[in-house]
Amino acid sequence: MTSTLFPPSAWIAAYNTKTLKSDFVAGITLAAYGIPVSLAYATLAGLPPQYGIYGYLIGGLFYSLLGTSKQLAIGPTSAISLLIGTTITDMANGDVQRWADIASLTALVFAGMAILAYLLRLSGIINFISETVLVGFKAGAAITIGLTQLPKLFGVKGGGDNFIDRIITIFHQIPDMNTAVFIFGIAAIIILIVGEKMAPGRPIAILIVVLSIILISTTPLGHDGFNTVGTIPTGLPEFHLPSLRISDVDGVMPLAMACFLLSYIESVSAGRTLAQKNGYVIDPRQELLALGVANAAVAFGQGYPVAGGLSQSAVNDTAGAKTPLSLIFASATIAFCLLFLTGFLQNLPTVILASIVLVAIRGLFDLQEIKHLYKIDRQEFFVAMIALVAVLIWGILTGVLLAAMVTLLLLIKAASKPTVAFLGRIPGTKRYTDIERHPDNEKIDGVLLVRIESSIFYFNAEYIKEQIWGKIYSEADNLKTVILDLNSSPRIDIAGARFLKHLFFDLKARNISLKIAEARSEVRDSLRAEGLEMLLGHISRTVSVDDLVVSAMQNN
Repeated sequence: MTSTLFPPSAWIAAYNTKTLKSDFVAGITLAAYGIPVSLAYATLAGLPPQYGIYGYLIGGLFYSLLGTSKQLAIGPTSAISLLIGTTITDMANGDVQRWADIASLTALVFAGMAILAYLLRLSGIINFISETVLVGFKAGAAITIGLTQLPKLFGVKGGGDNFIDRIITIFHQIPDMNTAVFIFGIAAIIILIVGEKMAPGRPIAILIVVLSIILISTTPLGHDGFNTVGTIPTGLPEFHLPSLRISDVDGVMPLAMACFLLSYIESVSAGRTLAQKNGYVIDPRQELLALGVANAAVAFGQGYPVAGGLSQSAVNDTAGAKTPLSLIFASATIAFCLLFLTGFLQNLPTVILASIVLVAIRGLFDLQEIKHLYKIDRQEFFVAMIALVAVLIWGILTGVLLAAMVTLLLLIKAASKPTVAFLGRIPGTKRYTDIERHPDNEKIDGVLLVRIESSIFYFNAEYIKEQIWGKIYSEADNLKTVILDLNSSPRIDIAGARFLKHLFFDLKARNISLKIAEARSEVRDSLRAEGLEMLLGHISRTVSVDDLVVSAMQNN
C-alpha cells in the first residue's frame, strides 16, 4: 500500500550518487527551459508572468512526491494557458486580481475533480477521448494560439473576439508593423528552431532570453518600441486559498472540467510515452491523485492549472532525468531565481515570449497525421475536422467539450450498432467465420449461424433484432434452426435477455428452433435468471457452434 500511495519508495532504495548527478543536471536544465516558457504561457493565460513560474515551482514539487512517471515535467501548457486566457475574459471584467483569483479557483476545482476521480477509480476516462479528436483539437489550438501571438511578433496591438476577427484585425494592422520588433522575433524563432535541431533537449530559450535582455538593456533597441514584461515581484508566492468561491463565478465548473480532461490526457499520454522509452509503466489512477494534489498546491500558491507536457518532459528526459527528484531540483532552481534574479527579467521583450510560444506549438499541428486520416478513414478525418473547427469558431473550452461529446457519440454509435456476422463453415474444418468476408465458406442448409460481436444491451438489442430478422426473411423457407454464437458477447442485460426470449417464441411460431453456443459465464447467469434455460435446454460454455450444427443437421 505504501508503494502505491508514495511511489518514491520504489526508487529511493536503489538511489545512488550517479543517479543524483543525473537528476541534478536535468533539474537545472528543466528550470532553464521552464522559466522562459512559463513566462510566455502566463501571458497567454492573460496573467502576469510570475504566475506561470509559480506553476512550475509548486506543481513539479508536489507531483514528484506522488507521480509514477520518472521523467514527466509538470507546469503550465500552451493549450491550458489559452483555455484559461480566453475563457476567463468574460468572467473577470478586466480586473487583473479577479482574473488571477478565478485562475487559482479553477486549479482548486480541478484538483477536487481529479481526487474524486481517483477515489472513484475513474482513470479509464482517458480512453473516452480518441486520438483522432485530439489531432483536430490540437491543430485548432495551435492555430488559435498562433493568432494570439502574431500581434506581439508584428509589434501591433492585435484584437478580435474570434478566429475571423483576429485575422481581419491583424491584416489591417500589418501596415503599422514595428520592423525592429518583427526582425527581433523572427531571429529568435530561427535560433530556437536551429537550436532544437543542433542541440535537442538543451535550454536554447534561456540563452535567447539572456541575450534579448542584454540587447534591450544596453543598446538603442530599448527605445524602438519594444514592450517588456515589466516588474516581476521578488520572492516566493504567498500561500492562501483563492479569495473566490465556486458560487461567485459562473462557468468555473465547465472550465475546470475542460482543464482536468486536457491535463489528464496530456499528462498520461506523455507519461506513457516516456515510460515505454525508459522501460517501466505508470499507474494512470495514481496520476489522478498526483495531478490533483499538484493542482491543489498550485491553487494555494496563486498559480493556475498545470499538466505534464510532452515537450517539457522531453527536455527533462533528454537532460538525463532518472527519477522525479529532478523536479525538486528544478523547483529549487526556480525558487532561487524568484528570490534573487527577478530584477534581471524586467527588460525581457514580450516578442521573445511570443517567439517561444510560436515555436513550442509547432508540435500541436500534426499535418502528416491529418493527411493520413484523410487517406485511410474519411470518418475519422471528419471527426478531427469537427474538433479543429469547433476550437477555431467557438474557442478552446467549447472545442474541448465538443470533442468529448463527439467521442462519446461515436462510442454510443459503435455500441448501438454492433457487428452481427452471419457465419459459414471453412471448407474441410469445424471452424466458422463471417461468410460476407469469406464467400468461399460453406453455408449450412436449413441452419442460420449468427455471431453477435458485442455485449447485448438495451440500446443495441433492437438493432441486433433487425439484422437477424432481416436475414431470416431473406433466407429460403427451409430454415429450421438459428444458432447464436455468443462467444464474442461478454455481457447481456435484462433487456438483452428478454430480446432473446422473445426471439425464441417468435421463431418457435415459425417452426424454427433457437440454439445458443459458447455463452460466457455472466451471460449464462443472465439467461438463466430470465428462464431461457428452461426453454432452450442446458446452456453450456463447452457446447460449440459445430456441435449444434451437427445436431441440427441430424434433426433436419
